[in-house]
Amino acid sequence: MKKNYSLLRLALTGLLLVGTLGFSCTEAAEKYASQTLNVTPSKTEVKQISGVVYAQVPSRGYPNVALQMDLLQPQTKKKLPAIVYVTGGGFINANRDNGVQLRNYLAEKGYVVASITYRVAPTARFPEPLEDVKASIRYLRANADKYNIDKDKIGVIGGSAGGYLSSFVGTSSGLTTFDKGDNLQESSKVNCAVNLYGLSDLTQVGMDYSEEIQELHKSPGATEALWVNGSPVFGGKDGGILADAKAAANANPINYIYKNSAPTLLMHGSADTVVSPSQTDLLYQALKAKGIAAERYVIPGAAHGGIYWVQDNVLAVIGNFFDKYLK
Repeated sequence: MKKNYSLLRLALTGLLLVGTLGFSCTEAAEKYASQTLNVTPSKTEVKQISGVVYAQVPSRGYPNVALQMDLLQPQTKKKLPAIVYVTGGGFINANRDNGVQLRNYLAEKGYVVASITYRVAPTARFPEPLEDVKASIRYLRANADKYNIDKDKIGVIGGSAGGYLSSFVGTSSGLTTFDKGDNLQESSKVNCAVNLYGLSDLTQVGMDYSEEIQELHKSPGATEALWVNGSPVFGGKDGGILADAKAAANANPINYIYKNSAPTLLMHGSADTVVSPSQTDLLYQALKAKGIAAERYVIPGAAHGGIYWVQDNVLAVIGNFFDKYLK
């Protein structure tokens, strides 16, 4: 009886809806025709894999702090080249959420893109952050089958401090000096590197600016000094970037150029007031002098990051460079 009552109520409800709307569902389909949208698939679907732990490192007394990456993975059965995105952050931050438009652009072009966190000053100092970036590359190679990566085709890109680290990975490509941690059976070499408004010589960050700005960069509180010297509170050395000339020289990617350094693209905005535009030119000239393939572009009016860097023609230069060396 209860079942029959339920069916009766359902039937009455349907009749009520038809009476209220004035027509049935069949009649509605006849009166209001839908439009047809013909689609020819031309783009690859991209999925994100978040919070992948690529290394566990010691930090501030903790033996196993997890370093994570987020992966953008085009959905295809073909093994794809990979690009590591190294965010900037003034040497004191490393937010892997940055660079969304750039990363999506590269993923839609058919690259597996890994955006990473890494250790930063003042609780870490060089070369630990560089070791982290190289560890992320080795992790991708060790897990190439898992993430559908062609392990023989890996590039790196970053902006600001991330551009500096990307250049460092490029100039030291093939060297094992900074390979620490896990997956040491894999290489950290890269096929190419892209440096967007990054540093080349930490002792001359403000070289294009006023004497007052240059003096500020000699301060013990300047982040490049913390990057190299660390904080005295955490076992580092007090003083500015010039306090230890050897340590500063060891932390400059320009000093690691050799015959196997990776081809490098450098880009800088003419209106950059944070990192001197001459910084990328220093590295560009040094790479060319050593016979390493290098390109450099200056973008008039562009600042340190911002709207200029997400425009189609800028992204196209970056994409074409990766295509040249990874596809």
